[in-house]
Amino acid sequence: MSDLLDLLDLRDVHVVHKARTGGLLRRDRVYALTGADLTVRAGETVGVVGESGCGKSTLARVLVGLQRPTAGTVRFRGEDLWTLPPNRRRAMVGSSTGMVFQDPSTALNRRLPVRRILRDPLDVHRRGTAHERDARVRELLGLVGLPASALDVLPGQLSGGQRQRVAIARALALGPDLLIADEPTSALDVSVRAQILNLLLDLKAQLGLALVFVSHDIQTVRRMSDRVVTMYLGRIVEQAPAAAVPTGARHPYTRALFSATPGLLDPIDPIPLAGPVPSATRPPSGCPFRTRCWKADDVCATEMPLAQDDGDGHLFRCYHPVRDGATDRELISQAQERA
Repeated sequence: MSDLLDLLDLRDVHVVHKARTGGLLRRDRVYALTGADLTVRAGETVGVVGESGCGKSTLARVLVGLQRPTAGTVRFRGEDLWTLPPNRRRAMVGSSTGMVFQDPSTALNRRLPVRRILRDPLDVHRRGTAHERDARVRELLGLVGLPASALDVLPGQLSGGQRQRVAIARALALGPDLLIADEPTSALDVSVRAQILNLLLDLKAQLGLALVFVSHDIQTVRRMSDRVVTMYLGRIVEQAPAAAVPTGARHPYTRALFSATPGLLDPIDPIPLAGPVPSATRPPSGCPFRTRCWKADDVCATEMPLAQDDGDGHLFRCYHPVRDGATDRELISQAQERA
């Protein structure tokens, strides 16, 4: 698909949590991530979409080294992160990746001025002299479009959009190659969301960053990304070039997801899905989407489908994929007939 250098490579990654349910003595397993395979290449933008609870944030935390997988391998520049000594792993991940969290109000220490927030990563990793660190802090403010006067204020004295700019600046402090943005605009006013999205795109181009953009706003993801990853119940069910979605998407869930936000010029109802999302503590056998899918049959309950390659890096896991180019109206009709 590309000659670009692979920055990060996940192979068969699982994350299983234990959660108390139904009393103190009972602990269920929560399958937050199951069999994830994903490669992030230098300079590309990968968008991750899916309903709430599908594993998007868990995947983001794995990518940035904050979540240790229960099983599987995470390789950064060819090295298996979780076989490295802890100090080396922290130094590698900390200096090469940055993460922007959903809510800057909780992600930033409200007791520290902006100057200290931005300088802390430089001090921890001992980057340059004291003078060089101060200069880098001022440079970071300029990168995210904040005035020098913001250096000595507390996060609570800034607007939500300004706080998120500080959070982005902190994530860029060490000059990372990869930036993970986990729902970076969902806690912001609508009026400033576009500004933050444009800032991320400008920084990506200016600094040559790889960007993983996690969001429930699937149309924004499509517009910002080179490649779109669809997740359902902890599994990656499709990876497609952004230009191929939605009409070229092959997995029924991807098509249903995108149909929920139709264009204004051709408004139609979304593709109907049967029933609620299953519990992550008791996921269905086989394909996890089969309990809601209008194309499902007995074979879908046997085992998770193997990934099929549709060309140009377009991968999907489905026994009965949607025909390439099928319209939403066709799929709505099929779903209604099956109901």
